[in-house]
Amino acid sequence: MDKNNRAALANVRIARARELLNEAKKLLADDSYKSANNRAYYSFEKAVKALLALKEKDAKTHAGVLHLFNSEYVHQNDYFTHEDYVKFKDSEYIRSASDYDDFYIAVKEDCKKQIEDAEYILEKVEKYLQRAGVQK
Repeated sequence: MDKNNRAALANVRIARARELLNEAKKLLADDSYKSANNRAYYSFEKAVKALLALKEKDAKTHAGVLHLFNSEYVHQNDYFTHEDYVKFKDSEYIRSASDYDDFYIAVKEDCKKQIEDAEYILEKVEKYLQRAGVQK
C-alpha cells in the first residue's frame, strides 16, 4: 500500500471514530450507559487503527490492536504515553464488561470518563495525523 492509500485509510478510520464518539454522546444523553461505553471504546479503537494504517499494521482482535498501539506508538515515540495505553486498556475492559457481563452495572460517571478518554485520544490522534501531513 502506498503512502496515499495509507493516508486515505487513516482518514476513513478517523471519520468513523468521530461518528462513533458522537453516537456515544447521544447514548449517554439517553442514559444508555452500556451502549455508550461500547461506542466510546470503538471510537478509541478506530482512532488507534487510523495510526496503525500509517504503518500498514492491523490486528483482528482487540488485544492485538492494544498490543500494536503499545509497541508501535507508545514505545516508539514520546507523543503517545503509557497513560494513553492505560486509557485504551481500561476502555476495552469496560466495553467488554458492558457487552458481556450480565451483572455489570454501568454508571453515568464511568461512562462520562469513557467518552472523555475516547475524545482525548481521538483529538490526540488527529493532531498526530496533521503533523504527519495525513490530515488537514
